[in-house]
Amino acid sequence: MIPLEEARGRILEALRPTATETVALAEAWNRTLAQPVVARLTQPPADVSAMDGYAVRAADAVLGARLVVVGAAPAGHPFAGDVGAGQAVRIFTGGFVPPGADGILLQEDAEEAGGVVTVREAVAPQRWIRRRGLDFTTGDILLPAGRRLTARDIGLAAAANHPWLMVHRRPRIGILATGDEIALPGEPIPPGGIVSSNAHALAALVRAGGGDPLVLPIVADDRDAIAAAATASRGCDLLVTTGGASVGEHDLIQAALGRDGFALDFWKIAMRPGKPLIWGRLGATPVLGLPGNPVSALVCGVQFLLPALAVLSGLPPAAPRTILVRAGADLPANDRRFDHLRATLGTDSDSHITATPFPQQDSSMLANLARAEALILRPPLAPALPKGAEVPAIPLGQFGI
Repeated sequence: MIPLEEARGRILEALRPTATETVALAEAWNRTLAQPVVARLTQPPADVSAMDGYAVRAADAVLGARLVVVGAAPAGHPFAGDVGAGQAVRIFTGGFVPPGADGILLQEDAEEAGGVVTVREAVAPQRWIRRRGLDFTTGDILLPAGRRLTARDIGLAAAANHPWLMVHRRPRIGILATGDEIALPGEPIPPGGIVSSNAHALAALVRAGGGDPLVLPIVADDRDAIAAAATASRGCDLLVTTGGASVGEHDLIQAALGRDGFALDFWKIAMRPGKPLIWGRLGATPVLGLPGNPVSALVCGVQFLLPALAVLSGLPPAAPRTILVRAGADLPANDRRFDHLRATLGTDSDSHITATPFPQQDSSMLANLARAEALILRPPLAPALPKGAEVPAIPLGQFGI
């Protein structure tokens, strides 16, 4: 068995980003930029008012002054003239500040009657004016290449006048569930069988990671059937299998793929849950063989599949983000396998984040995993820790899963 960190490193080193493509801005969310977003204009394009009121000369707008209103400047309709001595222009949020004006008299600090406005609060120079280029100017690099686009980024690119963006293609991920005993939800369950959850859960995980899942039909524990299904996945950027990765006589993934030239890199990781994990290559297609146990498959998905998707999407190699939390219960000493304790999050009396593991950690318990908000990480041979001790944890909410 190899260490978890070594296994992840070997997986990520073997992957390369997908090709680039140009997509409409509306389709670019959660994609990774292949080239920087450079501002095509200056924002704001001129000095604009930050509030509703009157554009004035600050030197004139002293307490009690009476100014003649000579026009208006609503957003999108600039005032054509200048503001002279003793004058004011009615202005609204986003309206261009006319030449000559250097301050905004707020409407709640003014009283207008008969075309004359009386100043009830003195105006300071540049008060309530957003200067030209306050946000960005033409040529500024606003978003770097290699950035996964958020909704905020989409808004920024739109403001910078980009209707199209160059991004990496979404990785295509083949998902192959194997086993005589499994059936899809809603289908007849074979004698001694169970309902398969892995294909659906992993497809959702792939979508959360920015990929496009291709869910292949379930195949029985038959070498020819497994090999045929794997062949159908050629052209995918990654093939993910579940089940058949262990050492039993019905665990056939390596044997079935080996006939088509499967090259094994490693098998078995010193982690719990998820020891029987396979990594290799079937021709040009990387293959990640996950355990059939549903909790093991998803924990391995967090530690290996999501980072793999990130690299394929054009992001730099990285482990899942961890945070330091306080243990919500006593933690026993760990053995030689890197453990992942399913836990809920909360806060203690000092407002520190706590993570409390479920009393039962059996790797078949999907209900606990669904309720879990974090995975407490226990390195190999970690000593026993009392309640309140600091421990690292992976917050599951960061993945949207």
